Amino acid sequence: MRVQPISPSLLVDELADRIAALAGTSWARVAIDGAPPARPGDLADALVDPLRLRGREVLRVSAGGFLRPASLRFEYGRDDPDLYYTDWLDEGGLVREVLAPLEPGGTGRVLPSLWDSAADRATRASYVTLREGGVLLLDGALLLGRGLRFDHVVHLSISTAALARRIDPEQEWTLPAYARYEDEAQPAQAADVVIRVDDPRHPALVERRP
Repeated sequence: MRVQPISPSLLVDELADRIAALAGTSWARVAIDGAPPARPGDLADALVDPLRLRGREVLRVSAGGFLRPASLRFEYGRDDPDLYYTDWLDEGGLVREVLAPLEPGGTGRVLPSLWDSAADRATRASYVTLREGGVLLLDGALLLGRGLRFDHVVHLSISTAALARRIDPEQEWTLPAYARYEDEAQPAQAADVVIRVDDPRHPALVERRP
């Protein structure tokens, strides 16, 4: 394994090149996976224009738009890390409305969001159609190890110490969920690309040796 420091701008170009080069004539479902302090949404947003410049239509979706209603998320309390890990994400809705339509032979008709967790109501978003050859950029946390089907996964890796240091104090109760995720899902082994982001100003690309 080789760890290569890289500037944020060069990192975006490198990832855009890799994603744009994904083979196939159907859609590319790309997950940007990382805990909130790793800023997966920021990286996904930064990839949109570079991918479009490389000739790929892009649809941005956040897993945060597919959380379960509060009555289910908080059924056993608001700070249960095990439920946060296993039950907060509406996996069925994400598959049905986003991932399955972008399977080979799918319709390409995607619902970009399903549930507004802040207002605790349906978003009433409109369906959009992503043309074949387009790229889905989905950001979120704890995405791997659930059987969700992606064509390319970028994992933003952050050490336990850095995560504890940078996480919002109101979210410290989620730390055991991320520890469990590392143990059970092993995202650094499951992902296609791993980026270390203990300091987001100085990311490092992890290259696995053959």
